[in-house]
Amino acid sequence: MKDRKTNNKLTIALCVILIFGPVLLVATETGAAAEKDAAAVTGGSRTDDLVDIDHLAAFSDPARIWGNGIERVIEEAYRACFKTRIIGGKVMKIRMPFAENNERDLLIETGWEFLDKGKGNPETLWPVIESVLESEDFNLYVQTLGDGREQVIILDFLSQTWQSTRDLFDIARMKAGSYRGLPHRPYVFATGNGIEETDIYNYLYCVGLIGMDCSGFVWHVLSYVARQGGLDLGGTLRRTLGAPRGADPALYAGTSFFSSRNRYIDTVNDKISNLRPADIILFRGADGTMVHSAVIQSVDRERGIIRYLQSTDEAPLPERGVHESFIYYDPALPDVSLGDINLHWTQKRQAPFPGEKPSPFSDDGERYRAFGEKGGGRVVRLNLLTPVIEKLSRNR
Repeated sequence: MKDRKTNNKLTIALCVILIFGPVLLVATETGAAAEKDAAAVTGGSRTDDLVDIDHLAAFSDPARIWGNGIERVIEEAYRACFKTRIIGGKVMKIRMPFAENNERDLLIETGWEFLDKGKGNPETLWPVIESVLESEDFNLYVQTLGDGREQVIILDFLSQTWQSTRDLFDIARMKAGSYRGLPHRPYVFATGNGIEETDIYNYLYCVGLIGMDCSGFVWHVLSYVARQGGLDLGGTLRRTLGAPRGADPALYAGTSFFSSRNRYIDTVNDKISNLRPADIILFRGADGTMVHSAVIQSVDRERGIIRYLQSTDEAPLPERGVHESFIYYDPALPDVSLGDINLHWTQKRQAPFPGEKPSPFSDDGERYRAFGEKGGGRVVRLNLLTPVIEKLSRNR
């Protein structure tokens, strides 16, 4: 009985943490806030259950894994892009979706725009996401996906709507791999067995038009790092970004800024021995310009692992939006370039929706090495952050 009671307490504690507290890659309240929420749920004061909660909260604290250096700070910024909620009777990890502007409207005359042009931050975006998830339309979406019948969900960016069809011909075509969707109107096959995390992403992305584009996410991370050193990154770079007075500088911090030649951006020789957390990885496009950006969270020189973070929808379905990626290298060869073909980039690149045209690159490594005749990928560093990073690194 004692073992069963202990297991029940741990189960309750874990559920409370899942909903209210931080769980590894999920950003939520910590410490005293977790205690307060737990007391509200259990209807009592601090008990042995809260002791269990404290232990679980401590385990999920970024400092437990990353120490108190720059890696922890970047991890905190990353976790702010995740929430855990119970939806459709399931515990769901909701990640910040990708935001894509002017890339899917090739077949229509009128485009659309994501909230804050994809440059919003978690503090402003999550309240909007919460309101969307509480809407009647989303509740109907959840019910439809759980009605037990196969169907095709048709999502429409332009009208920010969705519809369900149970036409047997449409279902058969989707099952056979014959895709009928358009860039601005994706089709998704659904089994009717209940909503999944990928379905939530589809709704927020296509109907809610909420998310962070690649440079918006990188700016969020760098701004968070800057604040730890008392630096207002937007205010400092307002003029360089070309942001008018009163406008949010984040709206002007695109990948083009990170790849520009200005006194705040330093090009880094991309030998692994030169890399550090908060460095920005840039990926080149066919026209020669940089079209995608990601940020390094950590470089494990003993085990030969680079962990970098990004927001993109060209990824396996469960990873679309903000996610982590890895590069493995031989620790005995620290002077190899990121462009070295022997490095193992784990991040696979896939079509945003099954049936759409796939990425021309199988993984991020191919993408970084692409267009070598135009320079290929590159690593840059925002030198304003150097004093902050050096200070944080001393706190490890």
